[in-house]
Amino acid sequence: MKILALESSTTSAKAMVYDTDTGKFHVESIPYILKHTDVTLHDAKDVFEQTVYLGKKMCENQKIDMVTLSGTWHSLMLCNCNMEPQTPIYLWSYMGAADICKELRKDEGYVNRFYQKTGCMVNAIYPVFKIKLLGQLGYKLEDYRFVGQGTYNTYRLTGQWAVTDSVASGTGLLNIHTKTYDEDILKENGIGLEQLPKIITYKDTLKLSDEGAAFLGLPVGTPVIATNPDGGLNQVGAGAVEEGVMSFSVGTSGALRLSTSEPILPDQPSTWCYLSPKSWLSGAATSGCCNCIDWFKGKYFQEDVSYLEMEAGCKNIEDVPVFLPFLFGERCPGWNDERDGGFYGLKPSHTVYDSYRAIQEGVLFNLYQCYEELVKLNGKPKKVMLSGGIIRSKVWTQMCADIFQIKMTIDEVEHSSLIGSVALGMELLGVIPDAKNFKSNYSQVIIPNPEMKDFYSKKYQKYLYWYEITKEQG
Repeated sequence: MKILALESSTTSAKAMVYDTDTGKFHVESIPYILKHTDVTLHDAKDVFEQTVYLGKKMCENQKIDMVTLSGTWHSLMLCNCNMEPQTPIYLWSYMGAADICKELRKDEGYVNRFYQKTGCMVNAIYPVFKIKLLGQLGYKLEDYRFVGQGTYNTYRLTGQWAVTDSVASGTGLLNIHTKTYDEDILKENGIGLEQLPKIITYKDTLKLSDEGAAFLGLPVGTPVIATNPDGGLNQVGAGAVEEGVMSFSVGTSGALRLSTSEPILPDQPSTWCYLSPKSWLSGAATSGCCNCIDWFKGKYFQEDVSYLEMEAGCKNIEDVPVFLPFLFGERCPGWNDERDGGFYGLKPSHTVYDSYRAIQEGVLFNLYQCYEELVKLNGKPKKVMLSGGIIRSKVWTQMCADIFQIKMTIDEVEHSSLIGSVALGMELLGVIPDAKNFKSNYSQVIIPNPEMKDFYSKKYQKYLYWYEITKEQG
């Protein structure tokens, strides 16, 4: 049997055709052609059409037994009653609600109540606060439906307005304990249940509609698994559903996630708690990772210069500036969505290559802060699965292991979220008994160099010094 997995990620459309009989697959990815110059905004129709165009191309002249969908957490737009977009898609990285959240965070009681109910911090990334912002901008909210990109994709392919509980757990509207929309939060924001999609699970398969079948060139009625979030699917695809196994993704943004059998939240808000398709997730995330790398390359290097050449240009790794990777605000651990990024301790002797090295270090130091918070809450993981753009660089990957001083297993498949999506399909098709049983092949284990422990520990202390000094920014 063959499964078509489609994903509308932050920056590109992705598609995979997976043959369950042979275990072989083909993946393609295309960067979006965007209408908006602001990278935190997307056009929902464009993203959908570019995703299904790639999917149709991938599965042409093949019998597809199931379609599985993937997207990102935290996106939002307003649609009319006919599900026609009335605003752009506001991505997780859109910080327009930062002022609203700053005011709300002054009420410690409100912050703790919201956090303990939803597993989400009071932060501009979450759709509930984007809804507040749109109300302040003059939209009559009662006239609209609240829709994310993944939910929109599901609707366009199946005609069903439904959201998986996993995607809904990243909205700030779902009670993480009951897995239902929280009545108090809806009432507080003037949101009616009829304005929100029906909550389903990955097991509630839908069917390809006439329109969806035309888009993909597949038979009407082909089973479809509604959109699940790439972060939750990454946990499945990386084989990290088992408790004590941490998935560690360093892509456009960064995330560390541990599967848990129940919601785990500290008394003081720091980490987040969402749902994966198979379990709860105790996690921490950062907004600045490979997007900081791409920003720097675009600003300070010629287009034909490779990332490896940029990396190789730094000859003196001991003396580089400190970089705080908050170009898109801060998520964990401080949750200051207004916070600025920047270089500190910059000297005339520093080169553009030294600054590039500083970005690589700064991104990992922020992630190490997150790791420390997760360890306090859950204990040390027994295994760490590393994925994302970082694995294209041997230097950066080794740097990661040396900073964390733990062994890291690199998944052979770069697109773990697509593999996770396929695993859910295999379970529902009866190919495997449970997606938890799905195991990826691992290409290598990165061993930390103990001689670098003190070297990076001193650098981390310098990072923390500048982190604390600039804490009240924004």
